[in-house]
Amino acid sequence: MSRGDARTVRAGRRTVEIQRPGKVLFPGDGGAKEYTKGDLADYYRSVAPYLLPHLRGRPLMLERYPDGVDGPRFMQKNTPEHYPDWITRAEVAKEGGTVTHVVCDDTATLLYLADQACLTLHRWLSRTDRAAGPDHPDRLVFDLDPPGDDFAAVREAAGRLRIILDDLGLPAAPMTTGSRGIHLVVPLDGRAGFDEVRRFAHEVAEAAAAEHPDRLTTAARKNERGGRLYLDVQRNAYAQTAVAPYTVRARPGAPVAVPLTWEQLDDPGLDARRWTIADAVDQARTDPWACLPRRGRALGPARRRLADKRS
Repeated sequence: MSRGDARTVRAGRRTVEIQRPGKVLFPGDGGAKEYTKGDLADYYRSVAPYLLPHLRGRPLMLERYPDGVDGPRFMQKNTPEHYPDWITRAEVAKEGGTVTHVVCDDTATLLYLADQACLTLHRWLSRTDRAAGPDHPDRLVFDLDPPGDDFAAVREAAGRLRIILDDLGLPAAPMTTGSRGIHLVVPLDGRAGFDEVRRFAHEVAEAAAAEHPDRLTTAARKNERGGRLYLDVQRNAYAQTAVAPYTVRARPGAPVAVPLTWEQLDDPGLDARRWTIADAVDQARTDPWACLPRRGRALGPARRRLADKRS
């Protein structure tokens, strides 16, 4: 339903108003397709059944572009007071105090965030609605960051990391970031703390880089990478975030971070911006991560296997 410069959308028991739905967020420059705030809301409404399971219970950092992708970026952690009281919040500790994040538990919240010109949802790797609490992640993420747009190198690195993780008994699934690289996501049981998880991730990345020192590196400084692909594990820390599956990226054409099957990753024609808000829902309906176990794996056995291999 439209009302002047606003449109109302029904989501469950709630009605959300999308202000200025015709506002252009993604200009059609350089041959890219133009998308409006209304298009963004429509996409997030349609993808909600597939996106929400990756968001529920997780504090979010919101990447907002009130004037579109050509305008200033606003990274939002604290929830503004004017946000509706029906939006879930999570108060978590930070150095010297606390911060209250938005938690997106339903479609209405997703639509409200679209109205706020929130393009990208960056989620915590832990949950606040589980007994283990926010100090214990249930996701481990390897961010495969190429020095340029060489996606063939990203595909190759993902395959090499998969072999190592398989040997350690840890199933992993790939996801395009909608930017340049890939995230490999490993479900955990949430028993290990962030320090232990990040230490383990770094050891795995070092093992991969040692096997292929000419192609892979764990050097955080760009001037030390020498054109090699960076295996970034820094997201595996308290209060750090990773791009959520099916979230939109602030790049021309509105590309989307999309989960893949390993067979899709073998396609030499694939790149990190393959899917956009025009067709990402079609990919979501195929359930590309169906092979992942419903329960995350314990880290202890994998740590012991890795120690045995390194000794």
